[in-house]
Amino acid sequence: MNKKYEDVELFVSMVAGRQNWRLNRDREHLEIIINGLMKNYNRYGYFSCPCRDAEGIKERDRDIICPCEYCRPDQEEFGHCYCGLYLTPEFFGTGNEPQSIPERRRI
Repeated sequence: MNKKYEDVELFVSMVAGRQNWRLNRDREHLEIIINGLMKNYNRYGYFSCPCRDAEGIKERDRDIICPCEYCRPDQEEFGHCYCGLYLTPEFFGTGNEPQSIPERRRI
């Protein structure tokens, strides 16, 4: 079943709520990430991170299924994940925009 934009928006909102994270306040950036997640879900059947190259094989991509296994370490170090989708409440409170951070994934 194909996901619609609204489905993916609900998914990321629910993840953020359950984890006590905040979503990026930049609506344009948020839409780009949500559209990428939607495209990947409709292509692969799972929410592969749109900021990384997926193989389309769930077992090989497991580490980059949103929220990816690098999300929490990135938040602990930088206040936000690699994509800039999920922010810690503390980082969100600064009003700063997420910046480019180093890639943790090694393939």
